[in-house]
Amino acid sequence: QVQLVESGGGLVQAGGSLRLSCVASGRTFGLYVMGWFRQAPGKEREFVSGISSSGDNTYYLDSVKGRFTISRNNGKNTMYLQMNSLKPEDTAIYYCATTKLAFGSPDRPAMFAYWGQGAQVTVSS
Repeated sequence: QVQLVESGGGLVQAGGSLRLSCVASGRTFGLYVMGWFRQAPGKEREFVSGISSSGDNTYYLDSVKGRFTISRNNGKNTMYLQMNSLKPEDTAIYYCATTKLAFGSPDRPAMFAYWGQGAQVTVSS
């Protein structure tokens, strides 16, 4: 059974930084694409970033390019999202996710099938 647990959310002022972590268990972490989604109140969930199984390829939503960095440590079964220069519009619940099938491209949100419980990120102006 795949389990994903996020941590690292919180409250930060605009311009600040946060790092989210996601620890995965239940299967061989290094075979699967991982990603981050977010959902703000009253809005649809959006795909923020994805990373290939090896970590060599990444995808970013245009609005976070240059501010967010996704990474993973396959030896620790952990994925990260470093968020810098945060803006109030980044406020949302951030979800860790992974695909059902091994390997694949990190820019296909429809392929994600397993989700964490979410971590709240609040950016004050």
